[in-house]
This record gives sequence, C-alpha cells and structure tokens, in this order.
Amino acid sequence: MKISVDRRRCEGYGICAETAPQLMHLDDEGELVLDVEELRPEHAPDASSAARVCPVAALSIRDDS
Repeated sequence: MKISVDRRRCEGYGICAETAPQLMHLDDEGELVLDVEELRPEHAPDASSAARVCPVAALSIRDDS
C-alpha cells in the first residue's frame, strides 16, 4: 500500500498530521511531508484515518498488490 498527497489540493490544515504523526508532519512552511510512503500493514489504519479527516481530500491510499 502507498499513501500520496495531491499538492494542488492540500491546504496545510494539518489534521492528517495530528491523526497520524508517525506517518506525516507539516514542515516549517506548513507543507505536508510524508515520512512514510510505502505503508506497512500496521500503518494502514492510521493512514486511512488521516485520509478520511482531510477536509480537502488531498490524501489517497492505493493498494499496489
């Protein structure tokens, strides 16, 4: 599984980073940084939660298996 961010949609609210701080954070300019792009199975619930709470639907998760 992979997580990605649509930079054109992301407005830097940071709700996703608060929801899954082990997977992502906001940098000093308020840009979202994905610390993990290749998701391990144990990351899937937190990644899904982060994508779900994004108010602009900028995060997507895909299963490449």
